[in-house]
Amino acid sequence: MDSSALEGKKVPQTTFKIRAKDDAGEYQWRDITTDDIFKGKKIVMFALPGAFTPTCSSTHLPGYEEKFDELKELGIDHTYCLSVNDTFVMNAWGKDLGADKVRLLPDGNLEFTRGMGMNVKKENLGFGERSWRYSVLVEDGEIKKAFIEPGFEDNCEEDPFEVSDVDTMLKYLKENS
Repeated sequence: MDSSALEGKKVPQTTFKIRAKDDAGEYQWRDITTDDIFKGKKIVMFALPGAFTPTCSSTHLPGYEEKFDELKELGIDHTYCLSVNDTFVMNAWGKDLGADKVRLLPDGNLEFTRGMGMNVKKENLGFGERSWRYSVLVEDGEIKKAFIEPGFEDNCEEDPFEVSDVDTMLKYLKENS
């Protein structure tokens, strides 16, 4: 899929089921809607195939976590990492990586991923259906810029990581701010 296929479109309306700490430090179920995340905000979101997987854990999420403050300085309200995993896996992964700036979004039912048209079959890896790797800049719910990894159209068996990284997003934001 060419990046322009997403640009100018609204993000899909979805409710994410998460477990988050309340004021007492206890984990509670919470519903977070697409509007809660994107309405009236400038958001960077990146999606990846799975928590605890090699590239996602060694480079993709850590890169955005490391350069979170640079994104904020360029006017980004928040950064989200979406994966087709449940909230328990996402919470454990975030804790394991020490990710406390980037917010993790579990899309266990693929509702957001399918709505974006970014779902792919990864049976060759035993993953089932997952999200393709991409990043987007979203302003008030509208996708302004998308970086989609090559090979999507072919349901590529590889897992390319060339354009959805934080440095590509930072370069774009610096050139267009």
